[in-house]
Amino acid sequence: MMKFFQRLGKALMLPVACLPVCGILMGIGYILAPAAMAGEVQGFTAGGMAYSIGLFLIKAGGALIDNMSWLFAIGVAVGMADDADGTAGLAGLVSMYMITTLLSSGSVAGITGHEAAPAFGKIVNQFVGIVSGLIGANCYNKYKSVKLPDALAFFSGKRAVAIFTALYSIVAALVLFFVWPLVYGALVTLGETFIGMGALGAGIYAFFNRLLIPFGLHHALNSVFWFDVAGISDLSNFWGNTGVYGQTGMYMTGFFPFMMFGLPAACLAMYQTAKPAKKKMVYGLLASAAFCSFFTGVTEPIEFSFMFLAPGLYVVHALLAGITAGITVALPIRAGFSFSGGAVDMVLSSFTPLAQNPWLLIPVGLAVGVIYYVVFRVVIVKFNLKTPGREDDDADETQVKLANNDFTQVAKIVLEGVGGPENVASIDNCITRLRLEIKDYTKVDEKRIKSAGVAGVMRPSKTSVQVIIGTQVQFVADEFKKLCK
Repeated sequence: MMKFFQRLGKALMLPVACLPVCGILMGIGYILAPAAMAGEVQGFTAGGMAYSIGLFLIKAGGALIDNMSWLFAIGVAVGMADDADGTAGLAGLVSMYMITTLLSSGSVAGITGHEAAPAFGKIVNQFVGIVSGLIGANCYNKYKSVKLPDALAFFSGKRAVAIFTALYSIVAALVLFFVWPLVYGALVTLGETFIGMGALGAGIYAFFNRLLIPFGLHHALNSVFWFDVAGISDLSNFWGNTGVYGQTGMYMTGFFPFMMFGLPAACLAMYQTAKPAKKKMVYGLLASAAFCSFFTGVTEPIEFSFMFLAPGLYVVHALLAGITAGITVALPIRAGFSFSGGAVDMVLSSFTPLAQNPWLLIPVGLAVGVIYYVVFRVVIVKFNLKTPGREDDDADETQVKLANNDFTQVAKIVLEGVGGPENVASIDNCITRLRLEIKDYTKVDEKRIKSAGVAGVMRPSKTSVQVIIGTQVQFVADEFKKLCK
C-alpha cells in the first residue's frame, strides 16, 4: 500500500509543478487589481491600466489553479501507467469528463426529476480528479494490448482503452451518485458542530481542512465557514464589512502563519535533509513552492510534494496547522482573505475595518516557522521519511558510470536477465535506478543483468527488481520500454 501511495505522489509531481508560477501570477494580479479580489475594497475600483493588467494575470494563473482537478486526472493517469504513455492521460481525461458530466447538478436533476443535492455542485474536485486518473491508468495497463474480434479490430490495442475507461467511469459515477452526497453531507455536519466552540473550533476546522486537502474534500468544510451554508459567511462578511468586529475572520486568520511561514520553513527542512547529490534537483521545486506559499498562500505544490511520500508527516502538518489556527484566533487576531492566506491577502486585509491586530501575524508566523522547521527536520531524520530528495537510491549512485554506453544493448541484456517482456509487469525509473516489477522472480538472472555493465542489482521483494545504472538511467529506461512493447 505504501508503494502505491509513493507512486501516486510521484505521479502528482508533474501537474503540481505547474502551480507555483500560476500562484505567483495571481498574487501579482491581485496587487494590481485588488478590486477583482473582493469587490471594491477600501476605495479600489475597477478600471485603468493596472486593473486590466492585474485581471489578465489573475485569469492566466487561475487557468491552471482553478482547474487543478483536471490536471490531476491527466497527471495521475500518465504517472500510474506502466509506461507513462500519453494514451493513459487521454483515458484519465475521458473518465473525468464522464464522471463530472453525469454527476453535475443539471444532469442529476434531469435524471432524477428532483433538485440536485448541493454536493453535486462540488463534484469537480481533486478527489474525483485522482479517481479519474486511477481509472484511466488502470484501464490503460489492463487493456492496452487487448485483441478484439476481426469485426472490431480497429478498436484493438490502445484504441480500446478509452472505450473501457468510459464503461468503468459509468460504474464509478453510479457509486459516487450514492456515496458522494453522504460524504459531503457528513463533512458539512462535522463543520457545523465546530460552530460556537470559539478558538478551539477554529483550530479543529483548520486541522480537518488540511487533512482533507489530498482529496479535495476540504471544500465541503470551507462552504460551512466561509460562505452561507450555515449562516457564517466569514469571507463575504469580512470583505463586505457586514460582520462583527473581533469575531468575523476567525475562520481565515489561522491560515496565514502556517501558509506564509510554516510551510516555507518545512521546505527548508526538506531541502537540508535531502541527500547531497539530490539537493540541486529538489531546490527548484521547494524554493518556488515556498515563495508561492508565502506570497500567495497557494500551498498545494508543497503539500503534494510529501503528502503521499510521507503521509505520517502530513498528519503532523495538519496537527501543527490546527494548533496554529487555534492559538492565532485566541490571541486575538483577525484577518481575512478571498484568495488564500498569503502576504498579498494579509496586507490588503489589514486595511479593512474588521481587521484586528493583523500586525501580530508576523511575530506569530515567525514562531510558527521555527516550530515547523524543527519538527519537520527531526521527524524526517528520525523516521527516515522519503521526502523529496530522500529516495532509496544511494547518494553515491549519481557517480556510477555504465561500462557499456550502448543503451539499446544494455536494455536488451537487462530484459533478458529479468525473464523477457512477458515477465515484466511495470517499468519505472528514478535518478539512478531502473525499477521493475516482475511476475515470476525465479526467472531473474542477476549474473546476466550485471553482464550489461550495470553497477548492481537489488531485489527489495519477490516482485521488485532495481538495476543500478547511474544518471544515464533515463536512456536505458526508454530503450527498455521500446523492447517491451
